[in-house]
Amino acid sequence: MSTTTIRLSDDMKKKIADAAQRCGTTPHSFILDAIAQKVAAEALRAGFEDEAAQRFERILASGQTVGWEAMRSYLEQRAADNEAERPVPRKLPD
Repeated sequence: MSTTTIRLSDDMKKKIADAAQRCGTTPHSFILDAIAQKVAAEALRAGFEDEAAQRFERILASGQTVGWEAMRSYLEQRAADNEAERPVPRKLPD
């Protein structure tokens, strides 16, 4: 395990100590948990961006997509537990 030094203002150090105490943990553990949460959130965001880019590439390759109004109606019906016919993809306008 390696060591990393971070510089904190006195005010931030106090806020971290207070928050850690409220959580029943040490400032060190509180900081590690905060970093782990931030890393996990960034990994999730990167995954969303990768998936969006892949989907957009498929749209460009096929030239077809489903319009928002049709998709919204479909999703609303599904959310209400109604049977709904899947929207048909259409060619992108030129």
